Amino acid sequence: MDHVECIVIGAGVIGLAVASRLAMRGHEVVVLERHDLIGSETSSRNSEVIHAGIYYPKNSLKAQLCVQGKQQLYEYCEQYRIGYQRCGKIIVAAHEDQIVPVRGYLTKAMENGVDDLVWLEKEQVLELEPDLNTVGAVLSPSTGVIDSHAFMLSLQGELEKHGGMLALQSSVASVEPGAKPVVHTADISIAADWVINCAGLSAPALAVQDKLSYTAHFAKGHYYAYSGKQPFSRLVYPMAQEGGLGVHVTLDLAGQVKFGPDVRWIDKVDYSFDASHFNDFVAAISSYYPKVDPQRLHPSYTGIRPKLAPAGAGFQDFVINGPQQHGVAGQIDLLGIESPGLTASLAIADTVVSYVRHSS
Repeated sequence: MDHVECIVIGAGVIGLAVASRLAMRGHEVVVLERHDLIGSETSSRNSEVIHAGIYYPKNSLKAQLCVQGKQQLYEYCEQYRIGYQRCGKIIVAAHEDQIVPVRGYLTKAMENGVDDLVWLEKEQVLELEPDLNTVGAVLSPSTGVIDSHAFMLSLQGELEKHGGMLALQSSVASVEPGAKPVVHTADISIAADWVINCAGLSAPALAVQDKLSYTAHFAKGHYYAYSGKQPFSRLVYPMAQEGGLGVHVTLDLAGQVKFGPDVRWIDKVDYSFDASHFNDFVAAISSYYPKVDPQRLHPSYTGIRPKLAPAGAGFQDFVINGPQQHGVAGQIDLLGIESPGLTASLAIADTVVSYVRHSS
C-alpha cells in the first residue's frame, strides 16, 4: 500500500492553505480533491470579504482566527500581489430600535482585539453613502474584499513549489482509522501519518465519530448582481440575523455591487437558483436601501454554508478536532468552517501545522 506523510482532503481555500503551509515546512503532502478544479464549492461561492472580527463571541475560534487571519491575509496579498481592496464596511442601524445592538458591535469588536471601529451619526453615514436609510452606523475600516480565486491559485502554487501534489477528480470514500489512517478512494487506498479533513460540506461524513458526533446542515444563500450605475463604494451590512449576516452589499474589485446572501435551510447540496423568494430579498434590501430598483437585480450565483447545527441553534464555532479531542490517531477534522473561513484560512492552517508538528 502506498504511504504519504500528510493527506489533505479537499482543495478549497482551507485545504489549500493547510497543504501549502505543511509543504512549506518540509512535510510530504498530497491533496485529494473530488472535483476537476480547485475551490469549486464554498470557496468560490461566497462574498469574498476579508472580515474584521466583529460578530463572534470573545475567545471563540472564529474570533481569534478571524482577527489573526485578517492580518495574515492582507500581508499575503501584498507579498504575493493578490488583488484586494481595503474598502471598509458600514453596518447600518436602519431604525431607532437597532441603534443599541448595532452600537454593541463596538464592544464586541474591542473584546476580540479589533479597535478601529467607529460609530457614525446619521449625517456622517450619509456623507459616505447618501442613499442609505439609516439612523446611525458602525464603520469598520479594516474590512475588505479579495480576489479569492487568485488567492487559491497562489496557495496551490506554493504547495507545488515546495513539493506537494494536488490530485483532482479523487473523491474520498472513507477514512479507515488505525495506527496510520488509510484513505480510500474509488481507485486507490493510501496510508498516511496524518489525514487532515478539509472537505467542507462533506467534512462531517468523513470525520471521526467515535467520541463526538457531527451532522452536516446546509444553509443556502442567493446572490443577485446589480446592473447600471453602482450605488455604493463600500460594503453595507444590515444588523446581523440568525444563520448569517443578512442580505448585504458586497463589491468585487471592479466595483460591481452584489446583494446577498439570504438564508434558506436545505436538506441536500443544491446550487440551483430559486427566485421564488425574490420579493423577500427586495424587502430585505429596501430596509436600508429604499431606492433599490428590483428590475436591476439579476440572479448571479448561490452558495452553501457548512453548518453543524440546524436553524435556530444559535452561534456555532469552528471545530478543529485532533486525537486529543476524538481519540483517534493521525486524523484532524475541520468542521463547520463557514464564514469567516476565507479570512481565517491562513490562521486555521497555522493551527493545523502546529498540531502536526507538536504531535509528531
